[in-house]
Amino acid sequence: MKRADGRGSSDLRPVKLSRAFQPNPEGSCLIDVGQTRVVCAATVEPGVPQFLRGSGRGWVTAEYSMLPRATVERTPREVKSGRPSGRTQEIQRLIGRSLRAVTDLTLLGERSITIDCDVLVADGGTRTASITGAYVALADAIASLMSLGELPVSPLISEVAAISVGVLEDTPVLDLDYTEDVAVEVDMNVVMTGEGGLVEVQGTAEGEPFDRALLDGMLDLAASGIEQLVAMQRAVLTE
Repeated sequence: MKRADGRGSSDLRPVKLSRAFQPNPEGSCLIDVGQTRVVCAATVEPGVPQFLRGSGRGWVTAEYSMLPRATVERTPREVKSGRPSGRTQEIQRLIGRSLRAVTDLTLLGERSITIDCDVLVADGGTRTASITGAYVALADAIASLMSLGELPVSPLISEVAAISVGVLEDTPVLDLDYTEDVAVEVDMNVVMTGEGGLVEVQGTAEGEPFDRALLDGMLDLAASGIEQLVAMQRAVLTE
């Protein structure tokens, strides 16, 4: 099977992580995955949601949005409808869960870190790119707190990254762009830690059901891609 951009079935699109993309946040990262571009910005604030007050635990959450012309046709701003769409809420909750999975909230203290993920260009995989870039922004925000003496040790216990995988013409393929995403027979998003622990698997048969052997093969393919992404995260965070 030939992919439109010439990649092999197990190849990632070109990935670039640019730290400190914005000067004001405590941590920020612009992530490019092929044509998809997402800017992730981490904001540290005192206090936590009401359900955590007095617990000594911190909170990490995320907000996600897509600029109107991130897509081929203009997408109306969600502020006009008065609330985020169901898709937006699902994605930002996924990003928040993924980041909390690698953060020891008891070491964060009663402070909150919000990661804003804003899609500049959407060409497939915006949620997975957001998670991968958001981790870099979070790590830099944590490093900022430590440099100021506000945290004695890092609450981060691992990296976290995400990738899409699908089945095209009966072949598992890694890192779907938009043209592939709308054509796949099976569509899956996988979130994993730097040690290979699964955080979340979102998989759907777009037509006929798929078997366990295919699922296992797709997870192995996703793991290989996430291993590469984690290596990139580690490299950029040591620059």
